[in-house]
Amino acid sequence: MARYELLDNVAHKDLRVVTRFGVGLGDPAGLVPAFPTEFAELQREYPIFLRREEGDKGFHAVALLGFDGGENLYLDGERWNAGYLPGAIARGPFLIGFQEQMQGGELRREPVIHVDLDHPRVSRDGQGVAVFLPKGGHSPYLDHVTTVLKGIHDGTEAGRAMYASLDALGLIEPVELDLRFDDANGARLTGLYGIDRERLAGLDAESLHGLHRTGLLEGVYLMLSSLYNMRRLIAEKQRRLRAQAETEQAG
Repeated sequence: MARYELLDNVAHKDLRVVTRFGVGLGDPAGLVPAFPTEFAELQREYPIFLRREEGDKGFHAVALLGFDGGENLYLDGERWNAGYLPGAIARGPFLIGFQEQMQGGELRREPVIHVDLDHPRVSRDGQGVAVFLPKGGHSPYLDHVTTVLKGIHDGTEAGRAMYASLDALGLIEPVELDLRFDDANGARLTGLYGIDRERLAGLDAESLHGLHRTGLLEGVYLMLSSLYNMRRLIAEKQRRLRAQAETEQAG
């Protein structure tokens, strides 16, 4: 169970975070949240889809990591086999919270950083990277996390507006994938949504210009281009299946 505290350079002066990867460190499998602020980086290596949780009227974006809820094909031992680490993973045990602060005589809700002290990446034995410098300043690691959290915060807000606009134009369609990896293994993915290419191509000039003017059209094309990464993911799945079969035969 999470145990969040407002990050403080006095109370948490010795806090360290394990940044390697592996079993037991809370690394996600199957799907990981994705945000429009990172689509340009994500689309180079991850397939991006949309999902809608049961009872939720809105959509949110996800990056596909594997073909079932327990599979992460980007995780190779203690290595993350991709050049870009999704923000939802790079943030580690940190998240954006809100605190009421007086500014200019007005009470405002301002974003602040919280840390989950029960997160598996929080070091208990002095390993990992320091969060604060010896005199209390932010370490380079914390500066990076702060940038990641800002991208997540901005991307969450931008995502709500983006997906609502795409839905209003009828550009979101359900996607079901029946995949075969070899003669004995396959997977069926349901509950995902993507961009309707035909509907996009048939948009009138006013709607298309509106997407371009608001910056949403770029995100649409980034999502579409990301789907070419399915080939990479399938190839990695096939490679692991062959390796597993060879190991079983040798045993």
